[in-house]
Amino acid sequence: MGETLSTTSPENKPQSQTQRAVMLLREMVISNKLLPGSNHLEAELAEMLGMSRTPVREAAIILEGQGLVEVRPRRGIRILPISPKDMEEIYSILTELESLAAHDLAVKGLSEDELNELRSHIDEMEKALGRDDRQLWAQVDDRFHRRLIQLAGNRRLESIVSTYSDQVHRARLLTLYIRPAPHKSNADHRALVEAIAAGKADEAREIHRQHRIKAKELMIELIASHGFSAI
Repeated sequence: MGETLSTTSPENKPQSQTQRAVMLLREMVISNKLLPGSNHLEAELAEMLGMSRTPVREAAIILEGQGLVEVRPRRGIRILPISPKDMEEIYSILTELESLAAHDLAVKGLSEDELNELRSHIDEMEKALGRDDRQLWAQVDDRFHRRLIQLAGNRRLESIVSTYSDQVHRARLLTLYIRPAPHKSNADHRALVEAIAAGKADEAREIHRQHRIKAKELMIELIASHGFSAI
């Protein structure tokens, strides 16, 4: 029987079995514990998660709507592969939305505490790269991007970006050790934060736009050349 986790959220509110199944199954998909292209029966996943099949089925339907799995009646659940076309579409959306958030942050301004929080994420990423701990770098990079969007204060934008960020994070973890060390990514992050701090909205937008365009090009190249879309 799979390891079980607490059934309370960070706010200590009880979770339903379906909410818990969504949380656990999503983590297994985006961390690639369930590999892209793999197939699983509901009963298999239910045993892994330590719960009945009904919440697993309901969770799979929710994750299908987020583009992470495919629910196939009487054939189980397929973890969707990662294709170059997927990354092209997803990064194109993230590029425009995150660049807008960067622009808006520079216009409205951030407190010194908020700026220092973003800088601390960059420092942590640089330390992780110094130890060649790319798993930690990817985790903090994900937190940096999500926090950037949260600070923009646009909940609809945050909801859209969060859905697609899961898919990008999944692809990033697959390619972590076949890509060049992401020192340039850290430099981009630092330049972005300083542009926001200086209130340079157009510069912040362009820095982040170019950052995401370069990330898209690299990700598509790695996925295409290493066959991850056919796993």
